[in-house]
Amino acid sequence: MKLGLNLGYWGMGNDADNLALAREADVLGYSCAWAAEAYGSDVPTVLAWVGAQTEQIGLGSSILQIPARSPAMAAMTAATLDTLSGGRFRLGLGVSGPQVSEGWHGVRFSQPLARTREYVDIVNLALSRKRVRYEGRHYTLPLPDGPGKALQLTVHPVREHIPIYLASVGPKNLELTGEIADGWLSIFFSTGGYAAEQLALISAGRAKVGKDLDGFDVVASVPLLVSAEGADLQALAEPVRGYAALYIGGMGSKDVNFYNQLAVRMGYQAEAAEIQSRYLARDYEGAAAAVPFEFIDSTSLLGPPARIAQRMAEFAAAGVTTLNVMPYAATLEERLTSLRTAAEALRESGAAT
Repeated sequence: MKLGLNLGYWGMGNDADNLALAREADVLGYSCAWAAEAYGSDVPTVLAWVGAQTEQIGLGSSILQIPARSPAMAAMTAATLDTLSGGRFRLGLGVSGPQVSEGWHGVRFSQPLARTREYVDIVNLALSRKRVRYEGRHYTLPLPDGPGKALQLTVHPVREHIPIYLASVGPKNLELTGEIADGWLSIFFSTGGYAAEQLALISAGRAKVGKDLDGFDVVASVPLLVSAEGADLQALAEPVRGYAALYIGGMGSKDVNFYNQLAVRMGYQAEAAEIQSRYLARDYEGAAAAVPFEFIDSTSLLGPPARIAQRMAEFAAAGVTTLNVMPYAATLEERLTSLRTAAEALRESGAAT
């Protein structure tokens, strides 16, 4: 298992700190720094900025929103970032959700799996530097009734194949991820047992194309909170409660929230309902308080270095190949120290590759 760094969303008042974290992760040998987008900062600009000020660390989009760009534009962006960074880019894609897709980008959210399949087809076709001709239900290139012609990407990516990751949550999307992607960007990956079901779905998708999980990158993003020996783990988990409540309770509508549905499948049906009810009623503190400690602990790295090393071994045993840490601490220096502690803990865990 390798370590990655989850930088989250840019432009939240922590830009200088995030750059410092990326630089430190680069020095420590972390495999990749991942940046996210919703309806604020965009990923390519952030990764170009980080890439210009680092040397070796990979640069991952977690995610580029499918409704925000044509597949040809995504291929252009991937090729450009890969070229500028000397072959460090990883293309993470996702359909976002109906609120953002339809409310922000003006793109209908219907048939997200079919659209994702066609999108990845076209991205791979463009990045292979073949002339792009495609006839699908959602994308047709060139358009059949106009002056457009099949074009070929003019930029030469550094690598023959830029790895594609999908951010998938639901069962059918997990199977699709195994079938058409090189890696999975997971959220709330739990060492408590449900991960086996998720990986079984990905394996089923891999089997469709004659592959197994060998070489497939399972990426789990986990909050990281380092403490001294004997610290109260329940208290240590408090800063993570708001993050979990936002996704389980507020990322979507009452009827369509993929993260809430994930929590239900993980065995937290009553708790997920309470978190969502409180969050949608704008009782954000109550929603955070309703997140079970067991949920946080099974999806995070909490405690002193020895416990973090033990938990890393558990994540690796559960199938994670890249563990993206999100360091929580009051100051930048404490977060930098957390990155160093994580690097040492991975070595101590015996799970490092």
